[in-house]
Amino acid sequence: MSEIRNNIRIVRETIAEAALRTGRKASDVRLMAVTKTVDDERIMEAIDCGVDIIGENYVQEAKRKIEKMGKKVEWHMIGYLQSNKAKYAVRIFDMIHSVDRTSLARELDRRARAADRPMKILIEVNLSGEATKSGVRREDIPALLRELSALDYLSVQGLMTMAPWFDDPEDARPFFRMLRELRDEVIRANIPHIEMKELSMGMTGDFEVAVEEGATIVRIGRKIFGERP
Repeated sequence: MSEIRNNIRIVRETIAEAALRTGRKASDVRLMAVTKTVDDERIMEAIDCGVDIIGENYVQEAKRKIEKMGKKVEWHMIGYLQSNKAKYAVRIFDMIHSVDRTSLARELDRRARAADRPMKILIEVNLSGEATKSGVRREDIPALLRELSALDYLSVQGLMTMAPWFDDPEDARPFFRMLRELRDEVIRANIPHIEMKELSMGMTGDFEVAVEEGATIVRIGRKIFGERP
């Protein structure tokens, strides 16, 4: 068994065990392979091993990879997205996880309308208050979602966050719990045209805790591909 195949097997088993501990099914959580700086052959091997979501940080790099590897899997944008790249993003990605401001949402809606291709998005929430992280403040989420509910070519599917880095993943748990609670608050608000199907949270160092707190998509790079060069 190849290293990548074995790594994916271990990650999936860990996801399944974490889901079962909280009364969920393994199928409730989707595995994204994060492929920043990963060479094409290793990405294609991960796809051959059953990975069906690829997460990319840069539009141009994703465009090159998609042209080479095709669209037999979903390609998700997880990095900071500049508004001037929106016209490319709506054409190549299946979901954008990093919408963090009204101006970007409006530009994505405009470009998606022009391409006649509705765009699934997640709202990135900055729960830690770290200046180095993008994302909307928790208290600003309801107002933002009400604005976005009027945009016909954007489909809000849920929320995304990045917890601070900790040596002990248990320290990240409160941030994942906050995102789940925020999702529940949004559902209770019953904002038209806003869905809360997805919680994108958890990375290599803390994904097990994220699954226990309700993650539906975990974003795994090093645990699949090893340390980046």
